Amino acid sequence: MNKETTQYKSIAQKKIAFLTSLCLFLSAVEFAIPKPMPFLRLGIANLPVIIALHLLSVPQFFLLVLLKVFVQNLISGTLFSYTILFSIAGSFSSALMMLLVYKAFYKHGWISHVGISLSGSLANSLSQIAVSYLFIFNENTKYIAPFLLISSFITGIILGLVADYSVKKSKWFSVIRSAE
Repeated sequence: MNKETTQYKSIAQKKIAFLTSLCLFLSAVEFAIPKPMPFLRLGIANLPVIIALHLLSVPQFFLLVLLKVFVQNLISGTLFSYTILFSIAGSFSSALMMLLVYKAFYKHGWISHVGISLSGSLANSLSQIAVSYLFIFNENTKYIAPFLLISSFITGIILGLVADYSVKKSKWFSVIRSAE
């Protein structure tokens, strides 16, 4: 392995570590915010995932999502409970959708971070509704689905706006992006 390859891996590892830490910090902040319903989350810990689309390769991006899911569930004590199914399904479907939308539309200037975030939040909610239907609530899922979809729409817009601002105006983002 040459020196340039080793340096690239080191920079990528630092980016992943930083973004994972940011996910966990935002998760802790979100945990402290009162929720109107126990299953409604703001999803602010997904902000670094949206920003990571600009900073990481595809395998590194999915490694970030895996680390986010694993460590969030480890810290919250839900690693060995059924709720990890919601986290895995929501996080990976959201990540995949955001990656596809980013590659297909954002890079061509056809969509903003709001669109990326909305697509991710919709994928997250739909996959969690499917998990809820299949494993827990069955037909009763129809009672929580509207709340999940409405809240994900609102938070998707907000996260998209914050991501857009972060990518365009943030000094830390420009420093991380230029560290290659």
